[in-house]
Amino acid sequence: MTGAAGRVVADRYELSALIGQGGMGQVWTAYDQRLDRRVAVKLLRPDKVAGQEAGELRRRFLRECRVTAQVDHPGLVTVHDAGSHGEELFLVMQYVDGADLSDHLAEHGPYPWQWAVAVAAQLCAVLSAVHAVPIVHRDLKPRNVMVKQDGTVTVLDLGVASVMDTDTTRLTHTGTPIGSPAYMSPEQAMGGAVGPYTDLYALGVVLHELLSGDVPFAGSTALGVLHRHLYEPPLPVRRLRPEVPEALEALVLRLLAKDPQHRPASAQEVYEALVPLLPARGTPSGAPLDPTRPFLRPHAPWPDRARTPAPQPAPAAPAAGRADVAAAVDEVKQLLGEGRITQAVDILGAILPAAAQQHGEHSPVVRTLRKQYAATLMDDGQYRRALPELRRLADERAAEAGHADPQSLRFRYDCAQCLEALGEPAAALAEYRSLLPYYENQYVAAGDPALAHDVRRRIGLLLLALGDRAAAHDTLARLLHDVERAQGPAHPVAVEVRRTLQWLGQVHG
Repeated sequence: MTGAAGRVVADRYELSALIGQGGMGQVWTAYDQRLDRRVAVKLLRPDKVAGQEAGELRRRFLRECRVTAQVDHPGLVTVHDAGSHGEELFLVMQYVDGADLSDHLAEHGPYPWQWAVAVAAQLCAVLSAVHAVPIVHRDLKPRNVMVKQDGTVTVLDLGVASVMDTDTTRLTHTGTPIGSPAYMSPEQAMGGAVGPYTDLYALGVVLHELLSGDVPFAGSTALGVLHRHLYEPPLPVRRLRPEVPEALEALVLRLLAKDPQHRPASAQEVYEALVPLLPARGTPSGAPLDPTRPFLRPHAPWPDRARTPAPQPAPAAPAAGRADVAAAVDEVKQLLGEGRITQAVDILGAILPAAAQQHGEHSPVVRTLRKQYAATLMDDGQYRRALPELRRLADERAAEAGHADPQSLRFRYDCAQCLEALGEPAAALAEYRSLLPYYENQYVAAGDPALAHDVRRRIGLLLLALGDRAAAHDTLARLLHDVERAQGPAHPVAVEVRRTLQWLGQVHG
């Protein structure tokens, strides 16, 4: 990847100064020539991502940028633009004037415990909004958090770790985990499914670091650090700083629980635990970069946001005005072809009542529209809204054609994917397990093992996420044997499962 001051990206963004560089790319301050404002530009290097074809990576990148741009919260950096320029992917963001949390901690560390509480509470507010989408940050760490001059905290790089990661493993081709080992949860380190609980563990690491001045698990190698995450208990912070309230120490230990099910249930729950420890209302000191300044409770997360769908924007036109269903469908096809998925979702949601009134609730036209609506919701990352649509489609199809019908099974498979994305690993695992006998029977009949193998792989990764490493190892080892026998040792699934098993063996060693 090339980058130099004065270079113009996408005929608009003039690079100014390099402010960050890592394995995935570079971050520059830049000027938006069209609007004459300072911005930050992240240039990503697709060639550094193992196992992903360039076109597929671009598609994933643009999808993640589109989904993350929909999250509206003052604690998230604003996304202005995204795309590809030559061989590079670029992301244009709001320029944040402040210091990253790592540098801020180096100057003030360890933090006064009230400061640590104030930062953690602001991060909880952000995570509550992010997890409601649902999005998992996957790489929450001080370098991805900015403290602004007014003391407010801004989270960076939302969605980027997901793009640079793969669906099958958290490891690169070198066996190195993607992400930052010091902040990586046990399930993420082992290659298991990630969810909101993964970000809560990283939050616990950050909070421990703010209070003690160091991460709870350090080491000279990534493997050594991850081994400690998996097997060593963290040192309670009051042994280092007796003035830290007992309730705060207990919260840090809960966040750092090895088993995700022993951590707090949500960022909202963590926020409520922090509220009694926040600084009392009063006059700010006036000092810049003081994270206690914002706390007149303006950034509290919405109490019910994680349990109910977020309010949706008004559809592009009222349903009554879309009696011409065919014309609306043509418009949706055009929008999907142009990648304007959010707008397509709004139109589909608007035309469904009119189509049902015109053609009948159970007509083929309406059934087709509802399938498209559910699929588009999934593609737009709106899993919370997609799930009930998919369940309804699955139940109706099963009632008509039987529970072994391939289309009904596919809807249930998509339901399991939604549950996985929503951070409900136990429910997703149960759904996949109930599907597996059907897919294995179909494999015997049709001679196509791909779906059965994929479901078994997902079961293995979810078992890792739930901390059942023995069952996960057994599931994945059996899967590897069957894939190699049916498809050969070079098949991509065999390669990925073998890496995960090797990594499991390394960490256990």
